[in-house]
Amino acid sequence: MDNHPKILIIRLSSIGDIVLTTPILRCIKKQMPNAKIHYLVKVSNAIILSNNPYVDKTIYYSNSISETIKKLKEENYDYIIDLHNQLRSFLIRLRLHKPSKVLNSIRFKKWLLVKWKINKMPNKHIVDRYFDVVKSLGVVNDNEGLDYFLSEEDYISPDALPLSFQEGYIAIVVGSKHNTKQMPTDMLIELCEGIDKPIVLLGDKDDRKKAITIENTVGAKVFNACGAYNLNQTSSLIKNSYGVITPDTGLMHISAALNKNIISVWGNTVPEFGMYPYMAEDSKAEVHIFEEKNLNCRPCHKHGYAKCPKTHFKCIRNLSVDAMVEIANSWTDNGKS
Repeated sequence: MDNHPKILIIRLSSIGDIVLTTPILRCIKKQMPNAKIHYLVKVSNAIILSNNPYVDKTIYYSNSISETIKKLKEENYDYIIDLHNQLRSFLIRLRLHKPSKVLNSIRFKKWLLVKWKINKMPNKHIVDRYFDVVKSLGVVNDNEGLDYFLSEEDYISPDALPLSFQEGYIAIVVGSKHNTKQMPTDMLIELCEGIDKPIVLLGDKDDRKKAITIENTVGAKVFNACGAYNLNQTSSLIKNSYGVITPDTGLMHISAALNKNIISVWGNTVPEFGMYPYMAEDSKAEVHIFEEKNLNCRPCHKHGYAKCPKTHFKCIRNLSVDAMVEIANSWTDNGKS
């Protein structure tokens, strides 16, 4: 590789997975200052990298893989780092004919854990596994955690929130892509009723109906922001919070990148998959993992389901809302200073 390498990073989706690649971008750029970093991502996820100073160019994956490959060939990369390792990224690497390093997706080990509850997973976070991919470039982890960059335009004006929220609040992530990762409405209502601070509910438009039910039940101390803001604006609400209560979802990783206190709620998935909150080595933020370890049906899927296959949903139902309330009520620093 020459002294001014042009490197393509591939991670098409999803929100959390892309955020988890950000230490790689930072460390390559700082440790190989002459490198040019291009990032291939789905256009729907482009906002995640929109303010990232370590990305020189974002390439958008189109629905046509041949068109995408044509665009990439014009760039003449020196090196490809495939942190996605799916069929599409394989075909891209195959057609570009460039030296590449690829993430080991350890699919068989995940299958063993899900299907037979045999844990052969490496005791290593996915971020550290990403660094294994780039070690041949001489790039090492600086242990500064994840990045999520916001522009001035991304910040929600304090005037957009009720007056009682402007000194601080708890952020609660209402939903996730899969129902078996998220807390049911009645548990969220119990959680909100127990917390002694204002509460901002976060999520997309699909979570808004659930959030309206919570807001109507709990009352004025709840502000429903679900579906009202884009991802970066939602992230600014996280940044200005005391802390975040969230399932295993993309906003959990953004919360870690913004160095917030986190209550991380796990349902059908498990931290052993290697995607629990990843904090900077010197972080003073609190991270609390809530999971029901004594269930022989968990994990039931590496992603999730629309409903519990066993119908009891004990992986979430058995979690202590009172314990979450106690932790959330102890948070006093919203990190604005």
